[in-house]
Amino acid sequence: MATAVMEHAVDRATEGPLYKAICDAVNNCLIMCNCRAKCVGISTVPSHEPGNITGMIGVHGKVSGFVNVNMSERMAIHAVGGLLQEQYQTLSAQVVDGVGEITNIIVGGIKSALANSNWAFPHITVPSVIVGNGYRMAYARGLEFLCVVFEHDDPEAVMFQDRMMQVSVSLLKL
Repeated sequence: MATAVMEHAVDRATEGPLYKAICDAVNNCLIMCNCRAKCVGISTVPSHEPGNITGMIGVHGKVSGFVNVNMSERMAIHAVGGLLQEQYQTLSAQVVDGVGEITNIIVGGIKSALANSNWAFPHITVPSVIVGNGYRMAYARGLEFLCVVFEHDDPEAVMFQDRMMQVSVSLLKL
């Protein structure tokens, strides 16, 4: 009788350079934002973006694709406030611009970490920021996908979704 051995994609993903690059880039960025977060999940299949603010940057080099940084409004306000050393109470144009800059910092960190790997991408686009709920991202077949979920340690955030941030990388090897 033959026995099938199932390899778990998530286990392989945590051993690869993408996972480490994402975690290091997020941690370094959040230090700049006077914030902290811990990794609480990882997925190799796309899911919906739970937060209502998403920064998106296109990347191109040995791979081509996108990096998305999705977070709750509360986390965006807190992180941008820490980055700019300002106090924000509500979502504003400056907070939305700040989410674009946070996305840029995270993607820059990922880019640097992967520079000498098979995942290198020397070219990135300017960030775009999506604000709103209920949208879904569609991904083409054949992409390598990795989503790392972080929980912000905001002691005043009562709702779980208010503490969430996820970074998704979808890349096609060229």
